[in-house]
Amino acid sequence: MGVTKPRTVRDTGPGTARGTETKAARITTEWIGTAARLLLAAVLGYAGLVKVQDLTEAGRTVALYRIVPDDLAQLVGGALPFVELALALLLVAGLATRAVAAATAALMVMYIAAITSVWARGLSIDCGCFSSGGTVTSGAERGYAIDMARDLVFLAAAVLLIRRPRTRYALDRWVLEELEEKER
Repeated sequence: MGVTKPRTVRDTGPGTARGTETKAARITTEWIGTAARLLLAAVLGYAGLVKVQDLTEAGRTVALYRIVPDDLAQLVGGALPFVELALALLLVAGLATRAVAAATAALMVMYIAAITSVWARGLSIDCGCFSSGGTVTSGAERGYAIDMARDLVFLAAAVLLIRRPRTRYALDRWVLEELEEKER
């Protein structure tokens, strides 16, 4: 009796790291990617919805970081919720997943850098990630570590989607299959 080799499926499309993998591994990876995509969509959607309710306050929160001038902070604070909502909608739809994941990763890196900057300068503020933000009198240091750890998890989910953008229930899958059929 010989040992049977697992059946492999050739997959050279976007999101394939090795070229061949077992069908079960591909399906598992797609489901993990789907969970990552929907997690990021939920987080960005919620954050954007909370901030879009008061754009002036969102601008004031960005100004508390003291990274950009106040006028630019108002612009960034006013635009950021709409960027988050747009990314969330694209992630829910599974459209342009790799590009959206790259934009999300860039956003997470920016958030981590901003929190690190505030922490290093000894400022005590609420990050404003899921609220209107504001000045905090005590305990900000512990909160910064938690905020950064949370954003690192989201960054990891975005990186996963950059590497493996094929997920279940995504429009990308349909679009890519249509393009492949037209090429034949």
